[in-house]
Amino acid sequence: RDINKYSNNVMAQQLFLTLGRAVAAEGDSTALQGSASFARAQQAVLQWWQSRLPGVAAPELENGCGLSRRERIAALSLGRLLQRAYAAPWMPELMASLPISGVDGTLKRMKNRASGSAHLKTGSLRDVTALGGFVLGASGQRYVLVALVNHPNAIAARPALDALVVQ
Repeated sequence: RDINKYSNNVMAQQLFLTLGRAVAAEGDSTALQGSASFARAQQAVLQWWQSRLPGVAAPELENGCGLSRRERIAALSLGRLLQRAYAAPWMPELMASLPISGVDGTLKRMKNRASGSAHLKTGSLRDVTALGGFVLGASGQRYVLVALVNHPNAIAARPALDALVVQ
């Protein structure tokens, strides 16, 4: 929750490294105890992805927090991951960890008629802006939303992304 609500990149990276440490401990009890590496974390995520989302293109990870020009994921892949997460027994905890439009976290700024109707993770770098998560439609149906903008003026797309959430 602390990682998602306010986009805490340091904590995200530490969680990523912890995944690598867990894989090292599982695989070999004599492995470097307490040792974590980006390579092991990447391997752990890839193994998890391939076992649970076969046939869906895996993300490319470098440091686990998204602050990298090498990290990337296809919109379709992120959408499939979110669909799987929504069907999981831990979905309520995930939803509670995501910023709520117009209410808290990185979406507090989104004050419009979508206030309270979307649980989304934001992402931005120079030339990139993104949203991903869940939106409650006017019909009462919940939708997965993924929007990725890669462009030198990506920040200018923010009003369009906000409007997408309202629709």
